[in-house]
Amino acid sequence: MREAIILAGGLGTRLRAVIGDDTAKPMAHIAGKPFLHYVFKQLERWNVQRVVLSVGYKHDAIKQKFSNRYFEIDVGYSEETEPLGTGGAIRQSLHLVQGNECFILNGDSFFDASFDELEQVFTSHQADLTMALKHVEKSDRYGTVELDERNRIVGFNEKQYVEAGFVNGGVYFTTKALLNKLPQQQRFSFENDYLKAFAPRDAVYGVKSDGYFIDIGIPEDYERANQDFAATP
Repeated sequence: MREAIILAGGLGTRLRAVIGDDTAKPMAHIAGKPFLHYVFKQLERWNVQRVVLSVGYKHDAIKQKFSNRYFEIDVGYSEETEPLGTGGAIRQSLHLVQGNECFILNGDSFFDASFDELEQVFTSHQADLTMALKHVEKSDRYGTVELDERNRIVGFNEKQYVEAGFVNGGVYFTTKALLNKLPQQQRFSFENDYLKAFAPRDAVYGVKSDGYFIDIGIPEDYERANQDFAATP
């Protein structure tokens, strides 16, 4: 059974002027539907059968909409009683995964990467984690990743303008063994406190993809998502 964790506890601070104070960022309406709807559509396409939704801010609205089943996907919940950061949220959610393997996605971004390839690379390299990478050009919004000749991630660059590079697309594949690798503090950032600090030590591999990518975290991309998903059921 394929399982996935969706991080859906974001506050959406930069979107407040657009979506209001009463809406969690993953619930922002895109072309008439919550953004999470499109994330679930993607998971259904890749035969994910169970999801753990990591929720915090305005979680009642998320639970009311997605209940315990959405499409043909069973839904469970990992509720934060206090903010845990992305790392703490992942660790808490991993304990609720029923099997040993899972995908991890951000609930406020969409990356049409191959789940099959993430899993295959993980297995072939005996990895601790695989990460979908998006190629960007002429951008200063994201920090880029450094790869060796086998696409093992050996470092991360801070946000700065680049003519071209690969960035973290926010889609991962791992197992529960990752729990032994994560920092022990209750609240931490997965990106800063694990990936940047320990990925060069661990077997973290990048999987390059040219699939569609959008992050609705800023108003401009929120508006672009409304246009891009307008024809999506």
